[in-house]
Amino acid sequence: MSSVSTSPLDEATIRALVGFDAAGALVTTAYLDVDGRRHPSHLDLERSVERRLRQARTALNGLAADPGVQRDLRRIEDFVRAGFDRSSTRGLAFFACAEVGLFQVLALPVPVRDRVVVNAAPAVGQLEAVLRDHQPIGVLLADRQRARVLVFELGELTERTELLEELPRDYDVRGERERGTPDAHVDELTHMHVRHTAELAFRIHSARPFAHLVIGAQDALAGELEAALHPYLSERLRGRVAVPVTAGLAAIRDAAADAEHRIEREREATLVETLRAEAASGRRGVTGLADTLAALNDHRVERLLVSDGYEEEGWRCPDTGALAAVGPTSPRTGAPMVRVPDVVEDAVDAAFGTGAQVTMCVGNADLDCLGRIGAILRY
Repeated sequence: MSSVSTSPLDEATIRALVGFDAAGALVTTAYLDVDGRRHPSHLDLERSVERRLRQARTALNGLAADPGVQRDLRRIEDFVRAGFDRSSTRGLAFFACAEVGLFQVLALPVPVRDRVVVNAAPAVGQLEAVLRDHQPIGVLLADRQRARVLVFELGELTERTELLEELPRDYDVRGERERGTPDAHVDELTHMHVRHTAELAFRIHSARPFAHLVIGAQDALAGELEAALHPYLSERLRGRVAVPVTAGLAAIRDAAADAEHRIEREREATLVETLRAEAASGRRGVTGLADTLAALNDHRVERLLVSDGYEEEGWRCPDTGALAAVGPTSPRTGAPMVRVPDVVEDAVDAAFGTGAQVTMCVGNADLDCLGRIGAILRY
């Protein structure tokens, strides 16, 4: 089984890749979607990767003939064929340069769009997008005596703190029944525990900030906790999770991942609504393949939105790299264009190349109705 780099994906990792000196050699970058939901078996994944790399060899405009690039692509294919731990890996990022001995693999807990790039430097656009779009999430679990705060970044646990404030033995539930202990005292201890829990969550956020917070507790206690949160945390509150304070780490991690998935779909819906409004007003939005490609050609795109799985044949100008939905001649210059099997993929590459942000929208019917692709514009 192949081993995967366990170094965290952070800004330092990206800076190191950006600063990598290939000494004039070509660098092969490959992003591969290895999500088990799309590729259930290892054989399914192998076939998908083989097909993707075969397409890349054809589309690299002769660069695939470079001996170093050939070795890089073979090594990537061999890595996947050898197998790797897919339990928490949904995307792989490869950075290879056989000429100088570079072969770095990053396992990502989020899917990526299949892409192979050969250039003078690593193509880190998708890594930057992963960091930007998948921010740390805090999970606050509590009952009347115990609290736990956990922070996850890209599926990895980065912070875990616990608080235990046991009720005095004279005030446990059995004692109340047997000795008639006043409920008011127990309630006051619970209220104090809630305040301490909210303070703990804020201290954790101050030391290791997170963008989102979800709460796991019984409804009454969860409501009291939500009311006690610092305003900074209230702004980051993203609902509740059905996880008890006693849950194991795997269950909590899964709940955090599910919450992130929901938050991402909500974020996508907000972006699509912004796109729809901007396009309808004729200001900073375009929809549909032809208009979106034209905006990309003009370097006007701030954020590209694409329905996940959308593919379409199209055309590319071999001289300028301009993309078009209809050929065989350029709609602007009349020059002959070449057919490309998936102009949507080329559009994503072009967006990353110009520094635009790219959002792949999963199951968004509104974007599908707008033509499955669109762009929020810089101007």
